[in-house]
Amino acid sequence: MPQVSAYVFGCIIAVVFFLLGWFTFKRSYEKQHGQASARCDRLLDDARKEASALVKSAQLEAKEEFFQARQKFEKDTERDRLESRRRQEALDLREDNLNKKVAFIDAKETRLDAQEEDLKVRWDEVERARVQAERFLEEQNLKLEQIAGMTADRARQQLMENMVGEARMAAAQSIKQVREETERSSRREAIKILSLAVQRYASEHVAESTVSVVDLPSDDMKGRIIGREGRNIRAFELATGIDVIIDDTPGAVIVSGFDPVRREVARQSLEILIRDGRIHPGRIEEVVKKTDQEMQERIREIGEQACIELNLQNIRPEMFPYIGRLHYRSSYGQNLLNHSKEVAAVAAIIAAELGLDSRLARRCGFLHDIGKAADHEIEGPHAVIGARLCKKFGENDSVINAVGGHHQDVEAATPYTFITAAADAVSASRPGARRESLDSYVQRLENLEQIADSFEGVEKSFAIQAGREVRVLVNHTKVSDADAAVLAEEVSRRIEGELEYPGQIKVMVIRETRATAFAK
Repeated sequence: MPQVSAYVFGCIIAVVFFLLGWFTFKRSYEKQHGQASARCDRLLDDARKEASALVKSAQLEAKEEFFQARQKFEKDTERDRLESRRRQEALDLREDNLNKKVAFIDAKETRLDAQEEDLKVRWDEVERARVQAERFLEEQNLKLEQIAGMTADRARQQLMENMVGEARMAAAQSIKQVREETERSSRREAIKILSLAVQRYASEHVAESTVSVVDLPSDDMKGRIIGREGRNIRAFELATGIDVIIDDTPGAVIVSGFDPVRREVARQSLEILIRDGRIHPGRIEEVVKKTDQEMQERIREIGEQACIELNLQNIRPEMFPYIGRLHYRSSYGQNLLNHSKEVAAVAAIIAAELGLDSRLARRCGFLHDIGKAADHEIEGPHAVIGARLCKKFGENDSVINAVGGHHQDVEAATPYTFITAAADAVSASRPGARRESLDSYVQRLENLEQIADSFEGVEKSFAIQAGREVRVLVNHTKVSDADAAVLAEEVSRRIEGELEYPGQIKVMVIRETRATAFAK
């Protein structure tokens, strides 16, 4: 019994605690629910207020954008209206001017019609006067024939003969006067310009040859260069295309060839082989191939450096190798690259003195012999080849014409062609610029004297000043003063047509009368 009572009491207590916990949880839940409801109401109110503010802000922004768009539309409309009004006014003004011009043309046509009628009347009067003058002239001729006892044809022939003689004399005198006056002025200015150009440019005197000397550390190296049964020297000559001359000269061998680029490759390759000490056919081919590649790069660098020195812009890189080859080529012993630089400098100075573009003249002068870098590859004169290269690499027409026409292979179209030819002649004919053999020098002097002696009335001719001047002595009984001027012109034209020479040759005809008497 007591256990049952305790059990019932425990159940009652548990029920009581359960009820208390349930009521406590319910009150807490109702309190939290009320707080959440209040918080939710506050959030809804805040959201409604914020939404209302956003709507008002959006409405204000929309009104502002609408107002700005309207103002912009009104401004654009007003601007278009003003532009249309301005154009209309311009059209009205142009229409008024056209109307005035039409009225002026109409008035002018009216005056021209009146003048044409007046000219017709005057022409008729002139024609009648001409007919009367011809009739009067015929009558006068008949009277003159009767008085002179000579027909008109005979008188005309006599008059023509007299006039031809006087005309020849007058022409000879005019030629002499014009020549003297032109020589006085043009020679003075030309000498001034050319002297200035030569004085302002100083160049080196370089003499090229067809052989190069390679120093040896000892004469024992000659045997190693030759190799067993000559295989090394044969391999070297086959790889370079250059002859190797090994003689009794102590401490040196000679590489010989007409191609200066190959000769330089051979010289450098041989020096490398001598320093390295390994000389055999395989090593020779390797060194020659590598040296040739380095030489091609060196040639391109030389061409680029030359263009930089002369401040030549927009030169195509493909042209650098052709320019660089000129450093290893020569003409009559004159280095072609130095010659091209000299011609460029002289041409620029001449162009500046004449008021022309000195930069264009420098470009023409520098590229004038570019064809000589490819004349062993392409058929034709070097001037024509150079013009083709310049055209291929995008040079302008003035440069192309100057390069192609500096030896008159192409007709000159610009003054820069004549400037280039003059600068080329100055560079080629200055003292020490080129080597000339004694035989060719003497032959040129003999040819000058033979040409002058071939003319009638010439007693003796002398070529002086290294062939720069020819003095012609004539018989004063056969050649008059007027004929002397004509003879000088004919001799100079004959020399131009038959001989080739740098610069110019002066022809001086001397006619004198000597009277001699003896006092006894």
